[in-house]
Amino acid sequence: MWTAYLILVVLLLVLTLLPKIQNSHWIFRVPEFGKIQITYFIIITFILGFLVDSSSDYFWYCQGLLILLFIHHGVILIKYTPLYPIKKHSRQQKSSQKLHFISANVYQFNTEYGRFIRLIEKYNPQVFLTMESNGDWEKAMQPLEKDYPYHHKVTLENTYGMHFYSKLKIQEAKTHYFVADDIPSIEIHLITEDGFSFVFFGVHPPPPSPTEEETSKERDGDLLSTAKRVTEIHKPLIVVGDFNNVAWSKSSILFRKTSHLIDPRIGRAFVSTFHAKYHLLRFPIDLMFHSEDIFIEKLSTLENFGSDHLPVYCEFFIDHYNDQQEERIEKATPEEKIQAEQMIQEGKKEDGERDAVVSED
Repeated sequence: MWTAYLILVVLLLVLTLLPKIQNSHWIFRVPEFGKIQITYFIIITFILGFLVDSSSDYFWYCQGLLILLFIHHGVILIKYTPLYPIKKHSRQQKSSQKLHFISANVYQFNTEYGRFIRLIEKYNPQVFLTMESNGDWEKAMQPLEKDYPYHHKVTLENTYGMHFYSKLKIQEAKTHYFVADDIPSIEIHLITEDGFSFVFFGVHPPPPSPTEEETSKERDGDLLSTAKRVTEIHKPLIVVGDFNNVAWSKSSILFRKTSHLIDPRIGRAFVSTFHAKYHLLRFPIDLMFHSEDIFIEKLSTLENFGSDHLPVYCEFFIDHYNDQQEERIEKATPEEKIQAEQMIQEGKKEDGERDAVVSED
């Protein structure tokens, strides 16, 4: 029992320290995703400590270390809970009407198309974004086009396809390939029925993992390229998608600072989306960021429709006259800007070696 306790303490320490090492290899980046689970295991191991032989000279050192690890993770995670105080804002007369969207990684090999269509019909968003949507998904979603006459489609069979559907008029639509010619990001300029213009960015960079990309270079380069592009646009703006990243990682924080956007999870909730089937192993990797004139009223996950990701649902409004969110914007230092540019260049140099057509193993 004492040996198992020691092994757990050492493992939790290693998993805490690995992300501190600024190496892009997946071994160092993957532990960032499990910070919530690591914190729970720290609590469990601390309690377990009192059930083992506490006569060892090292017992209280180990328990003290666990307390320090809990404080370290807790200080970071508490920002993404309602316990962290932020100002609440109500919709004013000069603001836009309430808008809502759904963002969903549909999982390319998920064939339960009807469940997703019923989900869209149930929540009836003004716009929705799908990721991993290929030709089969595009064909399956055609019945929705009568209600969503505006769309922008990037149909790929490599699990990085992307489709955008809208009831709102699309003024301009662009597809960017920031770091690789098979990893798209979309930029959609929209206008609401009451005359408010805003921009919707959809992103889906590749993850660092033992089964996909060996490093996080393409992911980070793609996200920071998006952040760089965002600063060139002077409209209310939302960036949403499967970031394959967590909000507290260094690259996500650098994205937020470089783009001058706000993370709506802060003071609200984790909004964990992956893996949809395993609640205890669920990470918040489908992220969203927004400009200071976008005000979030609701951000949550919706029910599973057969994908490995839960869809994200958001309600928001636009207000050009309310500057109370300005204090929530953090800007990158000159050193951080240089670092972001270096990460963009590293991402462009990386060769992902992905197949153009991916089949389910």
